[in-house]
Amino acid sequence: MKPLRVFVAIAEAGSLVGAGRALQLSPPTVTRILSDLETDLGVALFHRTTRAVRLTDTGQSFLVDAQRLIADFERAVENARGARETPKGVLRVTSSVLFGEHYILPVIQQFMSAYPDVRVEATFVDRMVNLVEEGFDVAIRIGELSDSNLLARRVGAVRRVVCSCETYLGKNGIPQHPSELKGHRIISARAVTPVDEWKFRDGIRVKLKPHLNVNHASTAIRAAQSDCGLTRVLSYQIGPELFDGKLKTVLEDYEPDELPINIVHAEGRSASAKIRSFTEMAAERLRKNPFLNR
Repeated sequence: MKPLRVFVAIAEAGSLVGAGRALQLSPPTVTRILSDLETDLGVALFHRTTRAVRLTDTGQSFLVDAQRLIADFERAVENARGARETPKGVLRVTSSVLFGEHYILPVIQQFMSAYPDVRVEATFVDRMVNLVEEGFDVAIRIGELSDSNLLARRVGAVRRVVCSCETYLGKNGIPQHPSELKGHRIISARAVTPVDEWKFRDGIRVKLKPHLNVNHASTAIRAAQSDCGLTRVLSYQIGPELFDGKLKTVLEDYEPDELPINIVHAEGRSASAKIRSFTEMAAERLRKNPFLNR
């Protein structure tokens, strides 16, 4: 862009010296930049005299294009700086399905009300997405992080919990040790526990034969509410059900280590305003949620 600015300055000043004065460049530097530009283009842009320069016909046409290019560049810079300072554009957010429905959708609603110039594309899927390759701005990750290139902000933790409804527990008793699960009806949520061996604190493992296998946590939760047995899910997945008393957790003393919840993005400390504003809002709201921070 510098050669174009020098060219335009020469045309406006009518001399190399005047252009150098306007750009705070020495006359030899201005002469060299102009010479290099004309060499690259393969045409002369000015008729030169000892006292002044005058645009050639080609130079006249090139001046219009150069001024337009400089204006477009400056507008692009201003837009980029504006995106850094004011939330705008499209924000692409992803998380797991139930976490997104229970906890991220309310944040998105609040964010859209606060920043009406931002459109949000939310994708809730139960798989690990690649932020950069799939074009996401922000993701909520549950579990230990493996990608060190992402900037992460911890906002809570979740537990692997065993739960059922009061009706089932009233009829079949509350297990006091993981080994007692073998005497209960088990609902297996393959998305949460893909194998039939449940692991607990202190290396305790219990191999089970599920009475009901389902492919999604929401189905297992509904089955547990309907007196079908005990299931194992992540604590955030049953936050509303625990609050309403529809489900009750058991074997809390044997739960394995918590899994961290992080908000992650790939833009680092130079993140755009839309990403910074969303992560700030999400972090504040999620950290206050009792189901994510006990």
